[in-house]
Amino acid sequence: MSLEDLIKAQAYGLGFDLVGITSLGPVETAGAFDSWIESGYAGEMDYLSRGAAKRRDSRLPVAAATNAIVVGLNYGGREPSGSIARYARGDDYHDVMTARLKELHLWLEAEAGRPIGGKAYVDTGPILERDLARRAGLGWFGKNTNLINPRIGSFFFIGVLLVEIDLAEDSPFEADRCGRCTRCLDACPTDAFVESRVLDATKCISYLTIEAKGPIPPEHREKIGGLIYGCDICQDVCPWNVRFSQDLREQAFGAREVFDGDAREIAKKILAMNDDSFRAELKGSPVKRAKRRGLARNAATVLGNVGTADDITTLVAALDDPEPLVSEHAAWALDRIRSR
Repeated sequence: MSLEDLIKAQAYGLGFDLVGITSLGPVETAGAFDSWIESGYAGEMDYLSRGAAKRRDSRLPVAAATNAIVVGLNYGGREPSGSIARYARGDDYHDVMTARLKELHLWLEAEAGRPIGGKAYVDTGPILERDLARRAGLGWFGKNTNLINPRIGSFFFIGVLLVEIDLAEDSPFEADRCGRCTRCLDACPTDAFVESRVLDATKCISYLTIEAKGPIPPEHREKIGGLIYGCDICQDVCPWNVRFSQDLREQAFGAREVFDGDAREIAKKILAMNDDSFRAELKGSPVKRAKRRGLARNAATVLGNVGTADDITTLVAALDDPEPLVSEHAAWALDRIRSR
């Protein structure tokens, strides 16, 4: 077997569902990414503009690196939809994938019999992973901006291991298999797609419930419905996911007990948390990214949309939350329930 075949076999043995290899160099989509930021579509995500030079040339983040081993890890597209996006219900994928990529790196050094410079990236640096994944043959850019693989759909994480070793690269994925389908664009509740493959993040429910730090704009609150953290709608309706998404096999991504129940139950659990219980319940969870104030803001908004008179007591208590952001959204939610 070639070294490339051995690398892929090892990656599959570590639990990855997809693996491909590509060379490093100028990044094809960097110009479009720069234009996207300049258009204001990144909103408050200022970190996306950092390290622009490295983002434009994938040889720069790791000195002397020549190739990327790109992997995909399924997180269970067959799991039922719910108020917490599928990817965030279990342990933090950054930790799970980075540990396995480091293990792959150590194996590669042992196989080669020498130290090999390299570094793993999982949403953690100025790397356009999606571009490298397409070049490595893992899939194409869907109209909803997600990478879609023809065998497993789009419910998978992308990880990259940049390495200082020459490897034969795989053929890039050249085809666009979305055809004339626009289901993902049509299904977005907040009309976040400016056009095919261009997302205005400031309108995206994932951005509004995770990245945005201030109040949710009033014109978007009702459209969030029962979604507390993230959104899977544009993936749920994709025909490639309807047919090919996979069962959850990685137990680390299984839903935590705190996320059991419907949107109302989960929202009330969240609003009952203080800082200490928030940290204890969500230790090692990607949901911590929203902080307690952001998650409680979302929970109050959801109760305003799907709550009943039985939830008024919870929201009245939230009016005294130490975070004005939470009390403001609780007041909005109470007005919505009372109007119904």
